[in-house]
Amino acid sequence: MQAARAVGQTILAQFVEAGAVPVEADILQPAEALLDLYGEDIRGRAFVTHDPIRGEMMLRPDFTVPVVQTHMREGAEPARYAYLGEVFRKQDHRGAARQSEYLQAGFEVFDRVNPQAADAEVFALFARILAPLNLTATIGDIGLLTASVEALDTIPARKRALLRHIWRPQRFHALLKRYAGQLPMPAARQAVLDGGTASEMPWIGLRSEAEVAARIERLREDAAAAPIAAHDMARLDALFALRCPALEAPAKLRALGLPEAAVERFEARLAALQAQGVDLGGVRFEASHGRTTMEYYDGFVFTFKGHDDMPPVATGGRYDALTKVLGQGLDVPAEIPAVGGVIRPALVAALGGLS
Repeated sequence: MQAARAVGQTILAQFVEAGAVPVEADILQPAEALLDLYGEDIRGRAFVTHDPIRGEMMLRPDFTVPVVQTHMREGAEPARYAYLGEVFRKQDHRGAARQSEYLQAGFEVFDRVNPQAADAEVFALFARILAPLNLTATIGDIGLLTASVEALDTIPARKRALLRHIWRPQRFHALLKRYAGQLPMPAARQAVLDGGTASEMPWIGLRSEAEVAARIERLREDAAAAPIAAHDMARLDALFALRCPALEAPAKLRALGLPEAAVERFEARLAALQAQGVDLGGVRFEASHGRTTMEYYDGFVFTFKGHDDMPPVATGGRYDALTKVLGQGLDVPAEIPAVGGVIRPALVAALGGLS
């Protein structure tokens, strides 16, 4: 921990030099709101406890959500924040080699003027800091995946369901197969369709008759919808499996028929990265990158990784939708473009440090 903290202080100093304001976050965080914002992976690994006065609490599993909460309440734009401190995650299922308490050093940017430039700024800063380690950099874009779903020729309800499960690959692909007619409707839903009107349903739970009727109507709309075409299924499967050098990605994305606007946004980010001095020749692109991490990433995502048997040294991405959720009820804009990332100082130290 002593070596990790020394590395962390070096990283934090470089974040501050890049214009960030150092911030802190309480180690003990209210659990109710945070559990809804984290992906399944983090929810399953959070340390949660009950306080007789404050209710359900958790040891902070990351800094981003508390930092966003503070910014939405008190911040002004543009803003850059940096932090260094412990996070806590259960590691039982990952083996004894991984610690449940470790340091994170992070950098977060809130700037609505040019999101692609902010993405490039964060990635380039991380690349410069981590350059002595010769790590493998991989980028992705959740926005490309959502754009491909929104372009499907199917009913809006199916698109909404697929978009909710972008970050849960097994659930997503099971839904996709059902919407393509390759899997039957679940027996419980079919039983509802076969059961008649809402007034004839057995009353279980707290839903009103009107809510039950609306649910039955949605199920009937789904049952009557045409299957998603086989060529659209094939295109989505090919997209989710796409891996290539970053510079080759735009041509491959166009060959898969992605919406041009989404590809142009991706190209603008590549240009911004090059303008920041990033050598894209050594950067990989994976279309599904970031799908199984935190669900609040909704755009650009990146990872810097060392050995295959080690967790990522650094991760990050764009999380515009998170600011919208945490800004509800506050006197702030509905959504503030935001991007950030974290570095694990202990892994940096294990790989030889930054000198």
